[in-house]
Amino acid sequence: MITSPTPILGFAGFSGSGKTTLLEQLIPLLKQHNLQIGLLKHSHHDIDPDTPGKDSYRLRHAGCSQTLLATKSRHMLYFEYPQAERQDPELNHCLSQLNHDLLDLILIEGFRDQPFPKIEIHRPSYGKPLLYPTDNTILAFASDQPAPANCALPQLDLNNPQNICQFIIEWLAL
Repeated sequence: MITSPTPILGFAGFSGSGKTTLLEQLIPLLKQHNLQIGLLKHSHHDIDPDTPGKDSYRLRHAGCSQTLLATKSRHMLYFEYPQAERQDPELNHCLSQLNHDLLDLILIEGFRDQPFPKIEIHRPSYGKPLLYPTDNTILAFASDQPAPANCALPQLDLNNPQNICQFIIEWLAL
């Protein structure tokens, strides 16, 4: 079971469906409603936003299992996992690392197979399968085309982030 003291809402869809683009448009709209937004993005790619040769990079690679890089404008917390222990991140563990006292809503991109509330992002032209028929945690269907006739979910226009924002505001009010 996924647990979070802060409401969480996912955006589930296959790669290239437009999840990141939609979130990039939604976050400023949600902030206009005075919401403090957290974001958790799952990636299948290895990342390293640090710069080789910089002190933080050198110290991190010296062998720490956790490194917090703090500046006056932001901080980043790195967790290093030995090769033998590497596995896909666990959603509850990721959520526990956020400061929920400072957040009103956590948006999640990815973790599409996990059971938590989400909006399906679908582009029929990509030829990928639908998620909602086998996932009862999907709250709404967002697409650039009309939903299938048998879809009983609220239908959202992927090209209208203002309406999707309104759906989220109304969902949060419940």
